[in-house]
Amino acid sequence: MKRNAVSLNPLDTLRLKLAERRGTPAASPSRAARANAGHPAARRRRQPYLARLVNQWWTRLLQSVYKGSLSEQEEEYESHSASRDYVWNTIGTTVWGMSLPILSIIATQLAGTEQAGMFSLAFSTGMLLMYAANYGVRNFQVSDIDETHAFTSYQINRWSSAAAALVLGILYCTVRDYQPYMATICAGVYLFKLVDGIADVYEGRLQQADKLYLAGISQTLRSGAVFLIFTLFLLVTHNIAVASVAMGIAAVASLVLVTIPLALLETEKSRRWRMEEVIDLFRQCFPLFAALFLFNLIETMPKLVMEGSLPYENQIYFNALYFPSQSIQIIIGFIYKPQLVRLANIWSNPRKRRRFDLIILAMVAVIVGVTAAVGILMATVGIPFTSFMYGVDFEQFRFLCYLMVIAGGVIAAIDFLYAIVTVLRRQGSVMRLYLLAFVAVTALSLVLVNLIGLTGAVVSYLASMAFLLVLLILEYLNIRRAIRKERNPFSS
Repeated sequence: MKRNAVSLNPLDTLRLKLAERRGTPAASPSRAARANAGHPAARRRRQPYLARLVNQWWTRLLQSVYKGSLSEQEEEYESHSASRDYVWNTIGTTVWGMSLPILSIIATQLAGTEQAGMFSLAFSTGMLLMYAANYGVRNFQVSDIDETHAFTSYQINRWSSAAAALVLGILYCTVRDYQPYMATICAGVYLFKLVDGIADVYEGRLQQADKLYLAGISQTLRSGAVFLIFTLFLLVTHNIAVASVAMGIAAVASLVLVTIPLALLETEKSRRWRMEEVIDLFRQCFPLFAALFLFNLIETMPKLVMEGSLPYENQIYFNALYFPSQSIQIIIGFIYKPQLVRLANIWSNPRKRRRFDLIILAMVAVIVGVTAAVGILMATVGIPFTSFMYGVDFEQFRFLCYLMVIAGGVIAAIDFLYAIVTVLRRQGSVMRLYLLAFVAVTALSLVLVNLIGLTGAVVSYLASMAFLLVLLILEYLNIRRAIRKERNPFSS
């Protein structure tokens, strides 16, 4: 008798496959499933698309677990889809980048500026922990086109750095001597951001396999789940600590049920990990990690100084002003990041170096154009819209908003130049530049925040970033001269 497996639930399907393997009759499917399979009206009835998609994914996941290996299953999604890569990378990056402003708006509307400021500060320090967990490996991983390091080695490296970041977060809360409420907020937010850090290595694997759109889908689902759960719990409880913990749990669920299985199912099985590869990743990527962590510490330093000098509500004001800056970074990021593998291939061919330079100049022009467009947008409708969303009059911060837009263009240029230096495998040379910028922002923030408050935080932020960009441009020119001299020692 032929079974209609399409209408059976995933557990019934798995039971049938288990029986076929053993050569024994299968236990009858559930009465409801059997009735649905045989009833003409039920056969004509189609499940909603989302329910059908979830059911198919759950069935595939259960079958793979039953077979004993996710990485040995047949791939189902295509690679080399540039249009999908751009669309889903744009969506995923945008939704992820919008997480802080959206969650801050929700927190402000439902809990007030003071409590939202506490959440905002926890989120900022959580971002530092995420970058510590990332350890600067993503760009190195996706440009490892010859797979000199096994993906299993990348995984061991990432889980190790995430564990270290978790310890760092606990130590930070202990040193700050946070009260239980603030400590609970930090715990939930830190869990979410550490999951972001761990998920990055699996999404990097998908990008390495030229399936960046799947990484974008994973990122979108995780961020969307976090938005939904945080909002629902805050709406019901009006307790940011409870909502933060629920948000962290939702992020863990998305990692276990979507991100990890998707990466293992849709990429080739990796060879076994080797300790020397893991150690080599820590060694080679330390300059990237140190530079990236320092860069984000530079970004966060004005907020950390504000915590000790100004009320928590100033954290919300700073983050709201920062949103246009972040928008510029997101737009530039989704333009150039899908091209990193292509840029690495172009650079590997010495005859295409001029084309490489033209791409860099084109990106600089794009950064200037995007920054100008965002500035015009904020000058017209952006500031009134921000006031409406937060329920706070931001007209008083108009000048600070313009400074933040300029800072956004500067940071986007820094981020792009840093990625280029990584492609050139000269990332160790920028470490001292970030140290200099860190010293500058710390000194400026301590002086200006205590003198002129929020304005001092914004001014010190922009000044330190401009200083870092100048240093990075000079260093990039030195790197190119050194490479040219290595190729032709007799050139002047």
